[in-house]
Amino acid sequence: MASRLAARLLNRPAVTLCFLRNCRNVRHFSTQLLEGVPRCSQPTRGRYFLSNASPYQLWTRSFASEKGDMVEAVVPFMGESITDGTLATFLKKPGDRVEADEPIAQIETDKVTMDVASPEAGIIEKFVASEGDIVTPGVKVAIISKSAVSNKTHAQPSEDASQEQSSPLPSAEKNKVEAKPHKVESKIEHTSKLASSSEPQLPPKERERRVPMPRLRKRIANRLKDSQNTFAMLTTFNEVDMTNLMKLRSDYKDQFVEKHGVKLGLMSCFVKAAVSALQNQPVVNAVIDGDDIIYREYIDISVAVGTSKGLVVPVIRDTDSMNFADIEKGINNLAKKATEGALSIDDMAGGTFTISNGGVYGSLISTPIINPPQSSILGMHSIVQRPVVVNGSILSRPMMYLALTYDHRLIDGREAVLFLRRIKDVVEDPRRLLLDI
Repeated sequence: MASRLAARLLNRPAVTLCFLRNCRNVRHFSTQLLEGVPRCSQPTRGRYFLSNASPYQLWTRSFASEKGDMVEAVVPFMGESITDGTLATFLKKPGDRVEADEPIAQIETDKVTMDVASPEAGIIEKFVASEGDIVTPGVKVAIISKSAVSNKTHAQPSEDASQEQSSPLPSAEKNKVEAKPHKVESKIEHTSKLASSSEPQLPPKERERRVPMPRLRKRIANRLKDSQNTFAMLTTFNEVDMTNLMKLRSDYKDQFVEKHGVKLGLMSCFVKAAVSALQNQPVVNAVIDGDDIIYREYIDISVAVGTSKGLVVPVIRDTDSMNFADIEKGINNLAKKATEGALSIDDMAGGTFTISNGGVYGSLISTPIINPPQSSILGMHSIVQRPVVVNGSILSRPMMYLALTYDHRLIDGREAVLFLRRIKDVVEDPRRLLLDI
């Protein structure tokens, strides 16, 4: 019917092709229906295109198998700011069975690691991309058969076996060929012995391992270097007595878990303290944009999280309107996503201020680097029992060093010191948050 309708519209003779229901395999036939289309004397498979002089266009559709059961797994959309990624690793092998939406490969981008999922349940026929390839959204990664049976015996033989089968040399000649490199190595060793003893003896290259830098690590390196080249960074320090905060946590941790279903940590108090300090010193929450200063009327705090692939900085939105329980739940959710590699672009976009807790790794003191395009970052460190003077007496107290790195082009030392002093006051006496003093 379609060929007759096309012929009627084009005023050309038509050929009707009829197929029997019990015909299992259908070959691709073509005949001269339109001017400019070549006539095929034998059944062939493939696509045909009209000559440039033909006034008509020909549309073709590719069919995969006799039942049309082949589907393609393609690279998903990566986000507006990401145009490509690196195919890092395959999670499956050809011949493995996969379910619908099951990840079969991982793609590393400048910001996150994304999964390539199978669109249908079936068997992986083959991969059409290789690890290390630069891929863009829509690129095919694998071909999956919905009706095939898993048969890993069809896998290709190893490279060594294929080389042995394809090699026409007899075994004796192979041994001669393999023996030559040993002679060359012995000559190199003899030459190295004759070298001057004054020359430095460097470790052999065989003891080194060279691997490509992951895209996430490249992105981190570029952002940190850009931060050093852009900002006039200066760091100010202070120390805080953690006695009252730790007592507060110890007294109410059980009731907190019972009511909110999440543990009361130290990070939520520091986030609330940072919110209070940012409200007292709005310039710390601002940023330079060309010749202008942008003051943000909202507070989105980024929390640095270390993962096996590098440091990521997900964002907790609108922390100025959240309570302790909401902050703890938000931190736990982002930390779980970071550990599983499930952070999205939206989870890390934005942020007006960053908190980095190096104390979880035992850091005593450090100078954190600003996370662009923000203007400052707060560094927390380990809690150590140290002797301090309290009301004229020397006591042992749990102390923590705090560090604030800020952009000195925008923030003066006065604002930075007052900001850090506000955090110290709130942490040492959490009642200030309740009374807003």
